[in-house]
Order: sequence, then structure tokens, then C-alpha cells
Amino acid sequence: MSLLSLSFRRIVPAALLSGAALGAAAEPARYELDGEHLTIAFLVEHIGYAKVLGSFLDATGSFTFDEATAELSAVRVAVATASVNTHHEARDRHVKSRDFLDTDRHPAMIFTAAGAERSGERTFRVAGELEVLGVRRPLTLDVTWNKSAPYPIAPRTETLGVSARGSLERSDFGMTYGVANGLVGDEVELIIEFEARRVSRN
Repeated sequence: MSLLSLSFRRIVPAALLSGAALGAAAEPARYELDGEHLTIAFLVEHIGYAKVLGSFLDATGSFTFDEATAELSAVRVAVATASVNTHHEARDRHVKSRDFLDTDRHPAMIFTAAGAERSGERTFRVAGELEVLGVRRPLTLDVTWNKSAPYPIAPRTETLGVSARGSLERSDFGMTYGVANGLVGDEVELIIEFEARRVSRN
């Protein structure tokens, strides 16, 4: 047997095995948000002087993502409205009241999306739906897929990192306090940063 034939017989099976491994890695996987590495923040104008920065400290969510094809599906994120924090107790109580989030009657805001449109090599537009105060309206997020890699410390699971930005008008959800007289801005800018851990393959 020639050296060329022997090499061919060794290389072809290796290539086939390599292709099979890549095919396995290309399967869609389910991810869950890592609550310890999650920021859901917002900016709202206060009487035109400056913007107030607030955040929600409690949220859960999951989605399905295929790293090979960059296909996203089955996105669902639930944010506990009572976890709002603007670093001012009196203002937090007001934001939780019926003037704004009405947390007693509406304990969660929910964002869902069926998919995403790729806008760049690692950027996407995720057109979904947000439910606030029992009202559902479209919400589009501009998303950057920062990194996917095994976590460097335990647990060493596959981890995905994302930055997302968006905006909404709260009056679209019936939250109109302070809009007409300019006390509180209508536009809410969203700032979202998170890590998500792979929990299973679909």
C-alpha cells in the first residue's frame, strides 16, 4: 500500500468524525439567564433636568439559540416589578404604586419573542412583545452577542454573554402619570446586560 493511500485512509475518517462533531455542536441549545450576572436598567427624564437611572433586581428567563446558525427562538423573560430600585426609597414606593407599575396587581412584566433578524456578524434585532400593566405592545431590542465559551470558573458550563438596548413609551401601556405636564418623561430607555448558561440541547 502506498504512503498516499495510507494517509488518505487515515485522514478521511478523521474528517468525517470532525464533521460529525461540528454537526452535534450546531444543534440548538436552551439557555437560562444567570441572575447573578444580569442587569435590567432604565433611564427616564425627570422634569427635563436629568435622567433617573433605575433597575430591576429580580428577573428570570430563557431562550433557545443555535451558535452555528445564530438562530434565536422561544425567548421569555419575566421581570418582578416589585424589585424596582432607583436608589431612593420614597421614589421607589411611588414607582410601585398605581401611578406607575402597580406592582400589587401586576407583579410581573413579561417579554417574549419568537425569533430575531440578523443585522451584522454578531448583532441582531429582536422584535418581540412586552406586557406591562396587562397591556401588550411590540418591543424591538438591538442585541449584541458578545461571547460564547465555557465558563472559566465552576460550574464550567457553556455561557453566552449579551448586551441589548431598546426604548419604549410608557404611555403606550396606559402609564401616563407625569407625561402631560412634563414631570416624568414618556420615553423609557432600556439597558440590558446578561450572561446565560446552557442547560440543555433541544
